[in-house]
Amino acid sequence: MNGAAATVAALLHDASARLVSTLGLDRREARIEARALAAHAWQVETAWLIAHDTDVPDPARTSAFLGLLGQRLAGLPIAYLTGEREFYGRSFHVTPDVLIPRPETELLVDQALRHLPPGQPLRVLDLGTGSGCVAVTIALERPQAIVTAVDRSPAALALAQRNARALDAPVRFLQSDWFAAFMPPRVLAGERFDLIVGNPPYVAAADPHLGRGDVRFEPLTALASGSDGFDDLRRIVRDAPAHLAAGGWLWLEHGFEQAELTRRLLREAGMREVQTRLDAAGLPRISGGQVSENFTAG
Repeated sequence: MNGAAATVAALLHDASARLVSTLGLDRREARIEARALAAHAWQVETAWLIAHDTDVPDPARTSAFLGLLGQRLAGLPIAYLTGEREFYGRSFHVTPDVLIPRPETELLVDQALRHLPPGQPLRVLDLGTGSGCVAVTIALERPQAIVTAVDRSPAALALAQRNARALDAPVRFLQSDWFAAFMPPRVLAGERFDLIVGNPPYVAAADPHLGRGDVRFEPLTALASGSDGFDDLRRIVRDAPAHLAAGGWLWLEHGFEQAELTRRLLREAGMREVQTRLDAAGLPRISGGQVSENFTAG
């Protein structure tokens, strides 16, 4: 179909079919993506597409939609095309400067909230915040928490701040390579947190999955971490106890095959109550541990 004189319904039907055949999406997912592309291209709500399914868009609108569709068929993630992705029931702005928020990472938020009783001003640190989805969500779900988020990328921080403003979330953002902002001679040296969470890079640099699907377009520095994928996990687990308050917790997302080694790293760092949580697919997705109640940072 070249789009000439096509109705909204016909354009969406054809787009869905092409998404199925080219990208291997199931039909339901293809319909959702086709509607999302059209709604973004035409700056309308999805309900408008349904109410106007017999309308014939003008050539400019049709061209705009088909242009977005072409980029999606070439593999560009739909989140980067529409500039948004839902996370924990809220819409977050996303760009190619950050990882696309994923449902699996909502488990990290769920676990964080278990350690943050409502109404208590506990201190939280989100490492490698990216879009800010984890930090912003925690700040909104626990308004009394004191949330700090760090990232080494200025572009990522700018986007995270934009999301925090859009959702009215009180988060302090700092540019930092993991814990660097809290080490001497920095002004914030010695600051401690009751909870540290993070979704660091954990893919091996030579993993063939980096050349497939959406991850081809995501920032490599937010995905790959050394020859075995553990460079950043090792560094974070090694350094975290010095930045945790007595009895504080550390929780990190990791690959489903990395749980055992992550737990070992946590134990070697002196953590107790080391454990792993499964995601909705039943796969080991996050692991964490607690520093002792009588822990004193050096």
